[in-house]
Amino acid sequence: MRLLIKNGRVIDPANNIDAELDILVENSKIAKIAKAITSNKVDETIDAGGKIVMPGLVDMHTHLREPGRPDKESVETGTLAALRGGVTSVVAMPNTYPAIDSPENVRLLKDIVSRTAKVDVFVCASITKARRGEELTEAAKLKKEGVIAISDDGVSVDNADLMLKALQKARAAKMLVISHCEDKLLSGSGVVNRGIIATRLGLRGISNESEYKRVERDIHLAAKAGAALHIAHVSCKESVELIAKAKKKGVKVTAEVTPHHLFFSEEEAAGYDTNMKMNPPLRSKADVAALKQGLKDGTIDCIASDHAPHTENEKDIEFDRAEFGIIGLQTGLAAAVTILVETGVLGWQGLVKKMSLAPAQILGIDKGTLGEGRCADIAIVDPARDWAVKKEDLVSKSKNSAFLGRTLRGVITHTIYAGKIAWRIS
Repeated sequence: MRLLIKNGRVIDPANNIDAELDILVENSKIAKIAKAITSNKVDETIDAGGKIVMPGLVDMHTHLREPGRPDKESVETGTLAALRGGVTSVVAMPNTYPAIDSPENVRLLKDIVSRTAKVDVFVCASITKARRGEELTEAAKLKKEGVIAISDDGVSVDNADLMLKALQKARAAKMLVISHCEDKLLSGSGVVNRGIIATRLGLRGISNESEYKRVERDIHLAAKAGAALHIAHVSCKESVELIAKAKKKGVKVTAEVTPHHLFFSEEEAAGYDTNMKMNPPLRSKADVAALKQGLKDGTIDCIASDHAPHTENEKDIEFDRAEFGIIGLQTGLAAAVTILVETGVLGWQGLVKKMSLAPAQILGIDKGTLGEGRCADIAIVDPARDWAVKKEDLVSKSKNSAFLGRTLRGVITHTIYAGKIAWRIS
């Protein structure tokens, strides 16, 4: 297919491009980027005047729930949601049933992906078998199956000696370790941020300490092992400070933040809305300000959705009993535009870097750029158009979005995956 995108504001931080240009796509690749491209032999021309043309988003933290819980989400429905959000590459986390902890289970997931995925799905396997924190998986064998990272996401590896060995094995296999930083002895049975809101609601709190103490430990272990460590869903100011200090010392640490931890603070839980229940919890306004500053100054490298679908039966119950987590693939970019670009925290160049280029670089995948000859994964965004988030418009199987009823800015008009228009707004 030959596709011509004209008159858009093309943003590609990898090549320092931010200009009104045309893009010619041919045979799934970007054939040319220049001003005023003309061609009589194209299958379709898209007029992107007034719109942002950017590399397809790379979301390095998603839960697609297969194998094991297709009632919550499937690879197919999750990746359809990704297309609606301009996301063309996702990393599937391993907290499935069974866990992605062996070459056999990697192949099980890859088979589902090959048959049903609508975007590229990269596999993250678990650090320990069944994610129980007792016995390490075989990183080298997982790497041979195409796994690009390991994580016990959803739980932390409590045993420090085991975590150190995991980091050493990952370094030998040239794999990234993604850490869910939570000390359960400190977070316990908490359900919201520890503070005035928790006290007022009569709910058990989760302290900042339960996160940052584990961040501190894992950074120390990564430095000792000389391994690459990525901190998932950073939520508090102390974690940001620790990551900044580690980077200055040359530790190979990167970090992500979610759109919801930037958009909301603990006050949103005051109405007992279980779509405001996530782990880590929504934190104080001071923490939110620190996250934004960390993004701005480069301490936090990227934005990831932590897309976590749950059924209505798991969410529409008492706050204490409801599952942690929300969906975010379809709303991630718009939420980030609304809370970051519209408020001046980041410009469009910075946002594209945080949501496309940086995650691709952290993962070591050939994505996140619009360079000539590269894969034509492209998102086209109307930056001035607003949309209301409605349950009936969400294509994930589960509808547990924190943004229901909110108006967000930034509409994905086209998502081009491997050179073909995979989604366009009607």
